[in-house]
Amino acid sequence: MNNYQLEQIINKKLKNHLFYDNIPNGLQIEGTNNIKKIITGVSICQKLIDIAIEEQSQAIIVHHGFFWKNECLKILKNKKNRLKSILINNINVYNWHLPLDVHPKLGNNAQIAKKLHIHILGKISDIVLWGQFASAVTVQELTKTIQKKFKKTPLVFEHNQNNLISTIAWCSGKGQEFIKSLQNIKIDAFLTGEASEDTMHYANENNIHFFSLGHYTTECDGVKALGKWLMKKYHLHTKFVYINNPV
Repeated sequence: MNNYQLEQIINKKLKNHLFYDNIPNGLQIEGTNNIKKIITGVSICQKLIDIAIEEQSQAIIVHHGFFWKNECLKILKNKKNRLKSILINNINVYNWHLPLDVHPKLGNNAQIAKKLHIHILGKISDIVLWGQFASAVTVQELTKTIQKKFKKTPLVFEHNQNNLISTIAWCSGKGQEFIKSLQNIKIDAFLTGEASEDTMHYANENNIHFFSLGHYTTECDGVKALGKWLMKKYHLHTKFVYINNPV
């Protein structure tokens, strides 16, 4: 497949034109014209690039790519080494950030709901969903389910008012600040990737059970689902590369 055609296909699927993001989405670095093999991953890094080179892939698709807003424009050290490896090997680099967080089927938030069997009821904001379990679960039961489905033990802030969870809101990645907006909404729990020093206090004061699963862990499944979609619909060879990251 042509590299620009691939960009157009994914832009259309993820409705990229609807988003104002703090990073360029789509084709970020142009490589070879013809793409047969794609490596996917969460964040661009030297290890991911090296694997793409070893696999003789023509493209890398990530959720966290290059050229963030307010990022230093100088090409030095790590960035220099990464770009050098990419350019020498003529690899295309694609990035989709917010479009891959919120897509109703392939997005990170949708994939979290799918894994945890949450019935999506609506949006609290553009990037925060809320929903309900088929039947109420305890904090301990949900923790065990998360451990089983994501292969990781979450950080949990459990409040003392009620141990049962029926309704839950969630946001992949760095979503801990959204717990402050749940004060007047009847939500039993909130799940996201990261936690801050003050998150526990807002969780307690708002009577919300808080689950932090790691930024990386909550954002593996979106780009993985995108790769599977490309493989099924366009017969491209895609491979998701898991790079263990506790954060």
